[in-house]
Amino acid sequence: MIKIIASDMDGTLLNDQMQVSPANAAAIRRAQAGGIEFMVATGRALAEAQPLMAAHDLHPAFITLNGARVFDAEGSLKVDVPLTPASVSRITTLLDADHLYYELVTATGVVSNSKVSRIQNIADLLVNLNPDTTYKIAVALAAARLELMNITYVPDYAPLLADPNVEIMKIIAFSSAGQQVLAGPKAALEAQGDLIVTASAETNIEINDRRAQKGLALAAYAAQQGVTMAECMAIGDNLNDASMIQRAGFGVAMGNAVPAIKQLAWATTGTNTEDGVAQAIDRALEINRQEADDGLLH
Repeated sequence: MIKIIASDMDGTLLNDQMQVSPANAAAIRRAQAGGIEFMVATGRALAEAQPLMAAHDLHPAFITLNGARVFDAEGSLKVDVPLTPASVSRITTLLDADHLYYELVTATGVVSNSKVSRIQNIADLLVNLNPDTTYKIAVALAAARLELMNITYVPDYAPLLADPNVEIMKIIAFSSAGQQVLAGPKAALEAQGDLIVTASAETNIEINDRRAQKGLALAAYAAQQGVTMAECMAIGDNLNDASMIQRAGFGVAMGNAVPAIKQLAWATTGTNTEDGVAQAIDRALEINRQEADDGLLH
């Protein structure tokens, strides 16, 4: 039986308007009515992710920041895995040397040192996830999205990095040139041994403590609920979803997923503009119905 479904957001649960579609919201309610817990597993911070679900009066548990923080459905913090100060120093020194724009994701929100770069990189992400979206429309959507997000703009990261009371959970670096530029920093960071470097799009890399992975977070949360990973379905589209798709009994790749994720997955569903999450949820409900029927026959 499938007891928990964990879904990524960008490129997965969210459509080309960066919203949860009515069809996906209705499917989540069907899952809940069928006894399956639905949870979000995202690279976003809670303040970015929660409003998108609350718009449909949905209040699930959240794996956030790629697994650095996990919150139950009541909003209680269950997992907290920040980057160490030493790791942060090494990461920022390397990114600065490569002249890459990056953002610091703290326990209280996203910190950026350039609003222009922030809009530019969100627009690149939107176009990358939804190729039918023009760059002009993507810029407008990015600017509107920023109004809903908890972002602090600073002229210089140095004071924040020197503050011992600030927990940095994740660092995300961007390049419009994509992974051909980001591959070098990614390899150098991974070689340090204490970091996990993933991506949620072609144009970024996301840097966490090695213990902060969606798959590890899902396993920890499931165990707290008395659920095994064999009883979990995980749905995603990009490399920061790999750990949970590998570990879940039912790993599902979106139709728009990168090839590496499709190769890992147990099955592939529709794209994020075809309500692929709803399709996967209905498949999970059908699996559970079949298992229940088989149990009655025996």
